[in-house]
Amino acid sequence: MLTTLLSFLGACLLVAMSPGPSTVLIIRSSLRSRRSGFMTVLGNETGVFIWGVVAALGLTALLAASQLAYDVLRFGGAAVLIVFGVQAIRAARRGGSFEVAAESGPTKERGWRSYRAGLLLNLANPKAAVFAMSFLPQFVPQGAPQLPLMMTLAAIWAVFEVGYYGLYVWFVGRMRRVLSRAGVRRRLEQISGGVLLALGVRLALDG
Repeated sequence: MLTTLLSFLGACLLVAMSPGPSTVLIIRSSLRSRRSGFMTVLGNETGVFIWGVVAALGLTALLAASQLAYDVLRFGGAAVLIVFGVQAIRAARRGGSFEVAAESGPTKERGWRSYRAGLLLNLANPKAAVFAMSFLPQFVPQGAPQLPLMMTLAAIWAVFEVGYYGLYVWFVGRMRRVLSRAGVRRRLEQISGGVLLALGVRLALDG
């Protein structure tokens, strides 16, 4: 069992190291504040755990089998990515005024806004659902109770990624003095916006 757990954690590390839209959003949120970045991480990992539970219940098999359901979620996810990308590009053109607006209001409200963004981005990604369905069962020993073990693995996966992406938040926070300079901030917004737009278009065209 210990060997299986270590193998699972190693696989989780490789998954987390693969760049994707969540990584881009977490870094962008971390530019606003560590709280925003960490809340985005928590939102994203809530989505990871939800998809893990759905996979444990066998419901993601329905998503994989139904082209219509997959396409609906795919276009929804593409729309979310494109909206986030456009927001980042608009922020770059306005010289950061979008970020100032995003930081206005009560701290708790800003935190929940970042949490919702991370959660929405993850739940709107059909590939995350299908991946969870194919990833988690590989680490369930033959004859073991599949449902509780897969749900436990989903929780471990989410907690592991909280720690991993927390390092991103910490690093961006440490570099914030440099990254918050107007020219640097604008270029980072342009890059993150372009990446999110490209990922959104790619997801929409990926049949």
